[in-house]
Amino acid sequence: MRTLVIIPTYNEIVNIERIIIAVLKQHDSIEILVVDDNSPDGTGKQVLTMMKDSDRIHLLARSGKLGLGTAYVEGFKFAIQHKYDYVVEMDADFSHDPKDVPLLIGAMEDHDLVIGSRYVSGVNVVNWPMARLLLSYFASFYVKIITGMSIDDPTGGFKCFRREVLDICLPW
Repeated sequence: MRTLVIIPTYNEIVNIERIIIAVLKQHDSIEILVVDDNSPDGTGKQVLTMMKDSDRIHLLARSGKLGLGTAYVEGFKFAIQHKYDYVVEMDADFSHDPKDVPLLIGAMEDHDLVIGSRYVSGVNVVNWPMARLLLSYFASFYVKIITGMSIDDPTGGFKCFRREVLDICLPW
């Protein structure tokens, strides 16, 4: 199954090459779309350099810092236009382990959406300051209690969608 991993970036020069290599290692059917918000640190330029060696890497360079949500929407449009089977959302800072991408994809056999959680087996987050970790954990707990959703990590950005779901949900 053709899978597109969308990685939104802004000033991720420290991580971008390593995360791309780590994700592509997971399976030959995986491609990456980096949606870069005109990072002044050269993130987009680094992706362009890597694209010369791989047709599995794509870049959507945006004119400015337009936000995470719109980066994913642009990535979804790309996935729909190019008819990928699955679409994965993932951060560039290794807060999501690239080795878990095949687990998300594998769970898609019986589901339209799979949500990865940082909290299923305790707290599993790297590269985060303690304040951010606590805020995220308690926000997730609060959302779970208030809404009654049985999702352990509703604020997480590690998800896999079946493309057909995006076709139905998005208005284009």
